[in-house]
Amino acid sequence: MNNLLSRITQVPGQCGGRPCIRGMRIRVSDILEMLAENVRVSEILKDFPDLENEDIQACLLFAARRTDFLRLTA
Repeated sequence: MNNLLSRITQVPGQCGGRPCIRGMRIRVSDILEMLAENVRVSEILKDFPDLENEDIQACLLFAARRTDFLRLTA
């Protein structure tokens, strides 16, 4: 899994320092928004030929890790 996360990069000055995929100017947030709008992975890969299926998986894992909050107990 950490291997997937290595596909996510943040470079100062590139896309405002936002997380991107493998140093390209394709933002993680753009991929996540497309997925949320029910764009198929195959369609995303067709529109962005430099992307690989593992890049999409990395975006999902990145988002999942960002939402992993501590659980509160009563």
